[in-house]
Order: sequence, then C-alpha cells, then structure tokens
Amino acid sequence: MKATAYPDAVALGLFVSRLEAVCDEMGAVLRNTALSPNIRDRRDFSCAVFDATGSLCAQAAHIPVHLGSMAFAMADLVGRLDWADGDMVIVNDPFLGGTHLPDVTMIAPVFISGALVAFVANRAHHADIGATAPGSMPLSRSLSEEGVVIEPRHLLRGDQIDRSRLAQIVGSTRNPDHAHGDFFAQISANRAGRERLSELVQGQGRNAFREGLTALNDYGERLARAALAEIPNGIYCCTDLMDDDGQGHLNIAIRVTLKVRDGSIDCDFSDTAAAVDGNLNCPLAVAAAAVFYCFRCLMPPQTPACAGSLRPIRLQAPAGCLVNARRPAAVAAGNVETSTRIVDAVLGALAPALPGRIPAASHGSMNNLAIGGWIADGDGKGAWDYYETIGGGMGAGATGGGLSAVQTHMTNTLNTPVEVIESRFPLRVARYALRRGSGGAGNRPGGDGLVREFECLAPAHVTLIGERRLHPPWGLAGGRDGSPGAQWLNGRPVPGKIALELSAGDHLCIATPGGGGYGEAGTRK
Repeated sequence: MKATAYPDAVALGLFVSRLEAVCDEMGAVLRNTALSPNIRDRRDFSCAVFDATGSLCAQAAHIPVHLGSMAFAMADLVGRLDWADGDMVIVNDPFLGGTHLPDVTMIAPVFISGALVAFVANRAHHADIGATAPGSMPLSRSLSEEGVVIEPRHLLRGDQIDRSRLAQIVGSTRNPDHAHGDFFAQISANRAGRERLSELVQGQGRNAFREGLTALNDYGERLARAALAEIPNGIYCCTDLMDDDGQGHLNIAIRVTLKVRDGSIDCDFSDTAAAVDGNLNCPLAVAAAAVFYCFRCLMPPQTPACAGSLRPIRLQAPAGCLVNARRPAAVAAGNVETSTRIVDAVLGALAPALPGRIPAASHGSMNNLAIGGWIADGDGKGAWDYYETIGGGMGAGATGGGLSAVQTHMTNTLNTPVEVIESRFPLRVARYALRRGSGGAGNRPGGDGLVREFECLAPAHVTLIGERRLHPPWGLAGGRDGSPGAQWLNGRPVPGKIALELSAGDHLCIATPGGGGYGEAGTRK
C-alpha cells in the first residue's frame, strides 16, 4: 500500500474534506431512499465517521443533538460488542448510547485486509417507534411508554440481515411497511459510507490513514484550545428555567457553572434540578451534545468535527439529575426541549465573559407536534403518524438582528412542505405565516416566530410538547425578551404540553416564540 504523509495544511485539509464527503454521501443516500416525510423531507437524520475506538473523525452538517451525543457515547458503545466484516448494529436505547427512542442508530465497522480501521454510523428519527401515542412523542412518565427499546444488537452479520429481528422491531410500529423502508434506507447509507471509506483507506494505506487521524485530532485540539483561551479565566454561572414537565412540575431549573482556565472548560450541572416525572429528563450524552455545540460555535469555521476539538471540554452532572437521568426515566422531550435549554444556560453563562459575541436567547423550543390516527383505505384500515418540529425566532446579536422562522441550535431540520402534509396525511394547513412582532425589541431585534395552523380532516390523537410558553426567550444587553409561544384548539388556549383527541373539522394553531432582542432600542451606531 502507498504511504501518504501530512506534511502541510493542504494535505490535511484534503484529508478532512474527503472524510466529510463520506458523511455527505451517506446523508444523500439516506435522504433519497427513505419513505417517511420525517426523514426524506424534514431531513431529521445525521451521519458520521468514527475511528476504530469509536472516537469521532468527521460528520456532516446535520443535527447537532444527534452528532454531539454520538461523539460522546460511541466509544463506550462500540466497546461493548465484538465486530466482524459485514456487521451492522442497531440501537436506540437512550441509556446505552442513544438520545430518545425515535432516534434509531445504525453502526457499521469498516475492515481493510481483516483489520478494523473505522466505523460509519447514521441516526434517523422515526415518526413511529411504537409508543403509546401516535408520533411516538407521548406525555410519558416512563421509558416503557415511549416505544420499543432497542439495546445494541446485530441487525446484520456477514452483510446478511437478521429478518426475524427486523420484523420484531417493525412489528411494534403502526405502519410496518414504512418503518421497514426507512430501516433499509439506513442500512443503505451505511453500506455507501463503508464503501467510500474503504476506498479512501485503501488508496492511502492503513498507516497513512491512522497518521491522518492523529494529525486531524491534534489540529482540532490546537484550534479549539486557541479559541477557548479567548474566554477570560474565571467562574461563570447561569440558571434558566424549563416551563413544566407536563405532569404538574413547574419552573424546573437548569443551573450551570463554567470554570474556565487557559483554554480548558469544566462544565458543571451539580445544582441542576432532579429528574422529573415527565419526559424532560435526558441522558448525559444529550447534555454533552448541547455543551459541545455551544463551544463549537466559538471555534473557527475550519475547526474539524473530531474528538480532538472536544478534548478541552469536561462535563459533570450528578446521576439522577435532569440532565443525567437514570433508567427508566422518561426522556422523549429531553432530547428536543431540555437540550435546547442547556444551550440557553451555557450561552447565558458565557455572555458576561464574552460581551458582544454571545447572542440573545433564540426561541428555545422545538415546538413538537405529534399527530396520527387511523383512516379507512382500500384495504380496510390504515395508520398514519406525522411528527414536526416547528421553527421560531433566532436571538439577535451585537452585529445583526435574529433570523425569523428558523430552526435554531440543537436542531437543523427543514419543515415538512405543505404539499407533502396534505398529500400524505388527513390534514390541511389552514395557515402558515410569520408571527409578526414576536421578536424582542432592541438595537438589534430578535427574529419572529411562526404561526402554523392545521385543520384535521379525520379523527386524530395529538401531542404537543413546547417550551418557552411561561418563560420567554431572554434579551441581552438591554434588548427585550421575545414573545412566549402559545397554542389554541378551535380558538381556545391550551397548554404547551398536552395530549388531545381531535375530530374532523377541528383547528389546531401553534404560534412559536420569537427570539430575544440585543441592545437598547435607539442606540445603534
């Protein structure tokens, strides 16, 4: 095999780009072969490459909460299993490397001449994973209510699919045909990634590939430490509040203490609230994803997404607290809502340390809508499940106002197009518009939220899980708070976390929060 060294930045840059291209191609295969709108149209999936020990090497620009949690948990996960060429493992257990049950991960090893050299992995959100409510985002009190729990198990051996295991998983869903198709899309994505990564390693040689990974991680660490060294040494604290857990617990505190010393960060959640009865709890991997994201935003754009760039960051959270929950705690909303509030808390702590660099709070919720039911079709009865995260206003910063009607921070999905919703589900989109004036006022105004109104054309069960309904997104440096979110059923206000039975003709309207403003109005220079 040829040996390729990395004597300069150009060679290393090409190496990084080729690894990222593997992830991009995996994402394209997954998107183009999936059946569900949640994966195909909303693009609620992520792809990454890991080395032979499970350390992150590269990722595509997909979903931060997926990618950061995989980076945190993959080494432990792959160390639990024996691997052979042609294997593929499936897992969604939040306490064994997952996030919440709808996010199903597929992992495939890459062998060259009998030697394990790397892993490729993808994680995709399945709108139905067999929960007690359609959309698999119920107002749950335990993990068992949230769907089928898949411990790390081989789905393929020797590139042959375990049909009985796959049938057992998809048989737990309301629409096995769609689930079957989406799982095969994930398998296809990993096969594409495995093939492309094998070509890369064989073209360079195993030794050169390992040298490239070492250089990549060292470079990432240098960039990370240089960026984080710009934060003045000190201790910085912030408390932010979750509205409620849907089970009667209000004003749930996330408290973070950052200890900064010469480019190293200790992030401590020791004073955060205990785990709650509802599903706002999250495994430590989800909390780590939010923390990694915040500090990655402070690094130069060219910083590679690799294990080296995460080395300066350490995380501490006591077992049993909201952000390091124990089995069998409910976690469905921890991945989507609590992760977002962790971002607000960390950025709030950094704001006094880095004046002018930290923006006001964004809308602070994924504004989850899960809806589904049964409709008559030519064969009798058919099930449908629709899941959506709805964008809102971005927080403003010192150099510009916040964007309107966008996904922010821990998610990076698209909306489901109106045409797809109305052609695939018994729903009509009655209104889809900017929520004018919902962004916080200021020298730089926060972005506006969205209004999305649905008319139900058939009986359905709906679950809403939204945050920033009681505690609005905060402004910064004198800027005003963004407007809190709200929702109505047939014009009647309903809580931000609620399960509802809808009849044909009912209208459900969701207004998402605006982003916080930055600076006092009228002070722009």
